[in-house]
Amino acid sequence: MLQALTILFSAAITGNIVLTKFLGMCPYLSVSRRIKTAAGLGWAVVFVVTGTAILNWLVYTYVLVPLQLEFLRFILFIIMIAAFVQLVEMVIERYSPVLYQNLGIFLPLITVNCAILGVSLFMVIREYTLAQTVAFGLGSGLGWMLAIVAMAGIREKLKPDRIPKGLQGPGITLIIVGLMALAFIGFTGVLGG
Repeated sequence: MLQALTILFSAAITGNIVLTKFLGMCPYLSVSRRIKTAAGLGWAVVFVVTGTAILNWLVYTYVLVPLQLEFLRFILFIIMIAAFVQLVEMVIERYSPVLYQNLGIFLPLITVNCAILGVSLFMVIREYTLAQTVAFGLGSGLGWMLAIVAMAGIREKLKPDRIPKGLQGPGITLIIVGLMALAFIGFTGVLGG
């Protein structure tokens, strides 16, 4: 249990998938303009990462390994992620049409978010148990959500008139990402990332 909590904390903070591994940067930069939209996408990513990590672990452990078909993991993981994202998209469209409209094209693009595939591949490489996989998936999703909500909060508070003209837009955004990454990497000495 303690090991699972350590993995969860490490995946969320010290080994943050977006700020230390730089996976999932495209939606992170694109949807981090408003806190409400960022939080909505963040919760969707938490749900998808956790769910697909569990499903992919089960399929890998109980189907691919016994049949010695481990080489099919990339294809199978992507299919599982795509199906799961489709489910999430239908649920959000049904129960939160406003969030569905705000997320727009970025909701179906969760399918190709490399952070989600990365979590499934990391759990295979690290040979996690099911409990460790759940902790790693949940921690990675929460870390991604924490990063995107923090970025959205910073971007909402920025006053464009105080930023030099040459740095406005992508320039200041990338500087903020770099500073946030340094802050998260600074926690690496607390628990191994």
